[in-house]
Amino acid sequence: MSGVGGITTARRDTAAGDIPVDTPRLPAREAAESELSKPMYHENDPNFLQRALNQFWDWVAGVFDAAGATPGGPAGLVVLVVLVIGLAAALWWRLGTPQRSSRSPDALFDNDGPRSAAQHRATAEAHATALRWTKAVQERMRAIVRSLEERALLDPRPGRTADEAAAEAGRALPEHRARLRAAARAFDDVTYGGRTADQPAYLSLRTLDLELDEAKPLLPGTSRGAAG
Repeated sequence: MSGVGGITTARRDTAAGDIPVDTPRLPAREAAESELSKPMYHENDPNFLQRALNQFWDWVAGVFDAAGATPGGPAGLVVLVVLVIGLAAALWWRLGTPQRSSRSPDALFDNDGPRSAAQHRATAEAHATALRWTKAVQERMRAIVRSLEERALLDPRPGRTADEAAAEAGRALPEHRARLRAAARAFDDVTYGGRTADQPAYLSLRTLDLELDEAKPLLPGTSRGAAG
């Protein structure tokens, strides 16, 4: 009887014009999204890399399906090769051609573009005028080596060290071999040894630079006396 009475009461209330309780759709959706955004519901979700790989393999599978090929068959192998080539081309276009750096850690010249001997000399003189003897010594040594390259007494070679330049130049200019080695040591001392150059050190390199500019090289097959 009570159940019947309850039904009768519900009908009476509805007939009386009472509006049934109904949660609006938008707040309900926002509440559901807020609940589902909690970390407890996403503990086992794949990370970004896994999602990216899944998307990639889904795309590959789609390519195979579109080509009507199976991954293990000949047609599938062709499609895979095409995909690899396309990926390599995309990376090359995005990153450019990889370039090997031939510059050693103790290379004589910086990676600021080639400069002439005259430019290195002008920079060295500017540093000397400002009493920056260390930088002046460095630039004067670079001027010496660049001048020898311009005179074809040294082959231009990126990554050459001061010691290597001095040894190679000493074979063409044996009369200056010892002073070339001393200049290379001075450059290494102030550049990598933490020492500070002074005015006499710079003037020594400046004098050597001027003398080398006038020196005649020892040609292959000639003796030292014949060269003089």
